[in-house]
Amino acid sequence: MTVTGPKGFRAAGIACGIKPSGDPDLALVTTIDGKAVPAAAVFTSNLATAAPVQVSRAHLAATQGRAAAVVLSSGNANAATGERGKADAERMCALAADGLGCEPEHVLVCSTGLIGFYLPMAALESGVPAAVTQLAADGGPSAAEAIRTTDTHAKQTLVNGNGFAVGGIAKGAAMLAPNMATMLAV
Repeated sequence: MTVTGPKGFRAAGIACGIKPSGDPDLALVTTIDGKAVPAAAVFTSNLATAAPVQVSRAHLAATQGRAAAVVLSSGNANAATGERGKADAERMCALAADGLGCEPEHVLVCSTGLIGFYLPMAALESGVPAAVTQLAADGGPSAAEAIRTTDTHAKQTLVNGNGFAVGGIAKGAAMLAPNMATMLAV
């Protein structure tokens, strides 16, 4: 009943130290073999976009709409962080790509949480590789837990149709304007 419900995907959710509470704060969703597949994304129309949005848009454009993974962090939005924020978002993609054996451009990145603070990269330098080791076909629920911020519960779903399945995880409900705002979904 989650993002890994359809065949060919795996996920993980861990606590890597972004959130002071120690709650899960890093998720990774990948293709089962780490190979890029056709991908699409919808982004906020806000003119002020965070580094992860800028990096993910650029990666999708560079790969003509292909991705192997999405790395998601919660507790820090990596927004209003300038060039350092973009470099940090690119580093998150590179860390995931190293573990998966794919190109960094085939990794998308999402972050949610506090605005105006730099990511704690020391936590992510060890956290992203740790998430790679935890990837599992039944890891969707832990990934859904890891992207929560103020959500009262993890949001996940699976819809089975005639010969197909669509699964997903999401966070956000209160801040959806303008057009997607702080919502994340995979």
